[in-house]
This record gives sequence, C-alpha cells and structure tokens, in this order.
Amino acid sequence: MDRRLEPAIPGRGAQGAEVPTRFGLPTRETDGDWRDYMEALALSEGEPPAKLRTKVTEEHPRTILSFNQSPDIFFDRSINAYRGCEHGCVYCFARPTHAYHDLSPGLDFETQLFAKPNAAELLRATLAKPKYRPRPIAMGTNTDPYQPIERQYRITRDVLEVCLDARHPVTITTKSDRVLDDLDLLAEMAERRLVAVAISVTSLDPKLSGKLEPRAAAPAKRLVALQKLVEAGVPSHCSVAPVIPAVTDEFMEEIVQRAAAIGVHSVGWIPLRLPHEVAPLFREWLAVHYPDRGDKVMSIVQSIRGGKDNDPDFFTRLRPTGVWADLFRSRFRLACKRAGLGKTKFELDCTQFRPPAVGGQLRLL
Repeated sequence: MDRRLEPAIPGRGAQGAEVPTRFGLPTRETDGDWRDYMEALALSEGEPPAKLRTKVTEEHPRTILSFNQSPDIFFDRSINAYRGCEHGCVYCFARPTHAYHDLSPGLDFETQLFAKPNAAELLRATLAKPKYRPRPIAMGTNTDPYQPIERQYRITRDVLEVCLDARHPVTITTKSDRVLDDLDLLAEMAERRLVAVAISVTSLDPKLSGKLEPRAAAPAKRLVALQKLVEAGVPSHCSVAPVIPAVTDEFMEEIVQRAAAIGVHSVGWIPLRLPHEVAPLFREWLAVHYPDRGDKVMSIVQSIRGGKDNDPDFFTRLRPTGVWADLFRSRFRLACKRAGLGKTKFELDCTQFRPPAVGGQLRLL
C-alpha cells in the first residue's frame, strides 16, 4: 500500500468519498488544492477544519417490506427503516447500496441518511392484506435499526409495536445498546416466542472499535446489552462479526467466553466481506490506521476468497475456503466447546398471527 497517507477523519469510518463508477454516474471530485487551501486558511485563523455533519432526509416509500429468494440466508423478508448508517463501520457490506442514489458508499453512507417515518403505517397495511402469510421479519439486515437517529425517530419501536399487535415474529440484528430502549416490547414479544435479537461484537478493544465502527456502541456496552436481554428472557445471539484477519480475530475466543458467561443462548461468526466499493474503502482505512499490516490483512482476505477481495457467490460468500478459513473455523468451534455453547436455533411462532386493524377500525376478538 504505497498511497499517500492522510490523517484519519475524526468520528468517521470511511476516509474518503469513493464515488461509484459501476452505474456510469458522473464522477465527483473535491479539488485537492482548494481543499488544502481552505483547511490551511482555517488553521491560520485559529479555526479547526469544518466537521462533517450528519444530514437526515425523510422519505415516504410506497412499500416497506422487502422480499428475497437468496438460498443462503435464513429470512425471506426484511424491513430497513433507514438508509445509510451513522455507525460508520468501514467494513459494512451495505455501503454500496448508496451508489444506487448517486451517493458515495464512503462518507455519504454515514453522513447522508434517510429515514422512513411511515414504515409502521405501511407495515400495518401490508399485514392486513387477505393474502399475506406470516414468516419472521428480519430487521437490521442492511443498516442498523438502532443507529443514533432511532432515538429521535423511533421508527423501529413503531414497527415493533405493529408486530406485537399482529403477533408477528421478528428477528433483530444490531451493534447498539440502544436496543434496550425497547426492552419492554421485546420482553413481551419474547414471552410469546415472537422475537430473537442478535448483537454483533467485533472486538473487545474500545480504541480499535472507535476506529473501525466509530459511532457504534463500545464493545463493553454491547455485552451489557446482551446480558440485560438474557435477564429479560429475550432469546439472544452474539455474533462475532465480522472477523477481520490480523485485526480482530485475536478477540474471537474471549468474546465467546464472555458471551457464555452472561448466559447468551448462541454464538456465531461471520468472515469479512468486501463487496464493490467496500474493498477500496477498507484498503484506504488500513493504509491510514494499520499501514504496517495492510498487505498482510488483504493477503489473508484474498486467500479465503479464492484470490479475490470478495466472493459474491451464494453460500461461499458466508463460508470462506482455504487454510486460514479452516483455522478460524477450528478456533471458533474449540472456543464454543470450551465455553459449553452448542448450536441453538430460535424457533419463532407464526401461528399466533392476526391481521392488524387498519383505518381506525377496532379489532374483533
């Protein structure tokens, strides 16, 4: 990695815009000389460079439930209340989705956010359709349902209230302890076998987490959130994800041990994925934060991805191959054995489903 290194951007995961070219979009560039001049001028006048601010745009889609037929994932429908994610995880595989809107998968993804305030209303209408058949709805499959702006918008909570009313099962994936804001709903849903929650813990080093996922909850807070979910009777899963070779894999065994100690029901691991623009963004992040090991990290990544930065194929995208992949798999299996954790499959109940009332009508009991 011989590119010129620049200081890290405080509070952000991506270190550049990374404008996509996959869709023939016009390239947008910041003139380097002009940028350097303005920053130098600000510093000469005793002012720090302008901070990147988060902007939220409200949008009102016609539908909120997305369906998929992917053969290697456990859900066939999902809800994403937000587009973009302020957590700023540099490795986030959802970053390329911003490219569809002529926005950068880099800094735009974590600063130019979209919220869908009518999500619960749309979901209620969908569930009330006569031909609708329930299966668990996955939340947090693209962007985090409990990212910072959820505290203001409460869209995730509104959606959960609709699901509880309709007795519709839900799975949640997050890396935020903000999930505890809805513990009352989650506990009630858990009593009816309507919910399971997964929290991803990438490392146990808060400084590393601050670089890798700058606006997500600190690792210790995520473990506390898992413990409180367990104590409340909510089926909980700890996801060691993503496992980044030579950066986060050293924490794998201890994360499993701590998860077992607080009573988490199951654990799993997911290898690093670098689709489309995520690969150059991650390379840039390595060059800024870990220039001494960037080449080693990418060499291992390519070794588990068939010699490429990323393998997009079904099944193999989640099941890497090669010596390093076998090593991680063996380490994780041994860690689970030592911690006394086996495979736990959460069986959610779809039989309780009842179409929600719409249009101000009262429910007929």
